Amino acid sequence: MTSDMAFYTTAQAKAAGLPFSLAVRVGDVLYLSGALGNVPGKLELVPGGIEAETRQTMENIGAVLQAHGLTFADIFKCTVMLADMSKWADFNRVYLEYFDPDRLPARSAFGTAGLALGAQVELECCARFGRPQG
Repeated sequence: MTSDMAFYTTAQAKAAGLPFSLAVRVGDVLYLSGALGNVPGKLELVPGGIEAETRQTMENIGAVLQAHGLTFADIFKCTVMLADMSKWADFNRVYLEYFDPDRLPARSAFGTAGLALGAQVELECCARFGRPQG
């Protein structure tokens, strides 16, 4: 019997002791775990505030997508978690750079009382394999 689920992680994530998979593929959907603006392979956030963290978060997501032959155009849903909702515009300024303005993913957002590593932003996404061209 073959499983229709595949679990993805990296040696860096394992070495950092992360207690979750970076992504799980179920059928034609890739579910990405919440990503932070951490330095790849390290449990430390990039310096520079919400915009720097958001940019690194997006780059970290991009690396997971690329490992599966996907791009930001394959993302159809995102969940945004912000430690401070007053930073919403700063987050969006960077987030929007990664998507076609006519093809934005569905999205939910909420403020939190705290995020791992003291992060200001966490972003969770779902992407689909086999995106139609055009």
